[in-house]
Amino acid sequence: MSLRLFLATLQFMTRIPVPERWTQGLSMDQYERGIIGFPLIGLIVGIIGALVFTLLAPWCGIPLAALGYVLALALVTGAFHLDGLADTCDGVFSARKREQMLEIMRDSRLGTNGGLALIFIVVAKVLVVSELALRDVPMLAMLMAASVAGRTVIVLLMYRQRYARAGNGLGNIYIGKVTGRQTAVTLVGGAILTLLLGKGTALLALVITMAVVLLLATYLRSRLGGQTGDTLGAAAEIGELVFLLALL
Repeated sequence: MSLRLFLATLQFMTRIPVPERWTQGLSMDQYERGIIGFPLIGLIVGIIGALVFTLLAPWCGIPLAALGYVLALALVTGAFHLDGLADTCDGVFSARKREQMLEIMRDSRLGTNGGLALIFIVVAKVLVVSELALRDVPMLAMLMAASVAGRTVIVLLMYRQRYARAGNGLGNIYIGKVTGRQTAVTLVGGAILTLLLGKGTALLALVITMAVVLLLATYLRSRLGGQTGDTLGAAAEIGELVFLLALL
């Protein structure tokens, strides 16, 4: 993967400023090759979140530092994945037909199910991160590994999946487009980074996360007939939380 493609993917996945001249000349149909850089992007995001937690913990205590960590992740990604989680829950738990679910997910307004999902994910992350810190877990490394895991497992909702909507969308850049080789490289790259950061404990947590996200992919496919950009974001958020829970 070229540096230009990686920077374009970083720009796509986060709000980290990347000069436009560094990403010029890339068409959207090339972006799917950038999937192998997702674990590294997770590492960059994780470094920012973990540093915020580490700097805040001695000053304002563990719970507020955990809240600062969650807020930092939301800010650096533009709440990109949180928005996908909320839209997915609004649609899937609406008890409507498939077409209506997808229409609800397209609606920019926040529904009750989406609001509850956002509250749950934020509160759960704050509580789990606080509990991990009280157990003397190496927080800097594990919080970085959580972001790596969250971005790595997204590929499981792309490989050999179908795009659930008619027409194009942001998710259609990747869904059903990534190859078996790209999927393998992404998963192996994420596993290596996770192992280096958290050793065997983190690697086991990644395996558990992959299993849960595979079940999530199967469930979403059965409800929606495929995946969307929103379900990819939901997988990233759920993957991070499952990884942190598995560390307990």
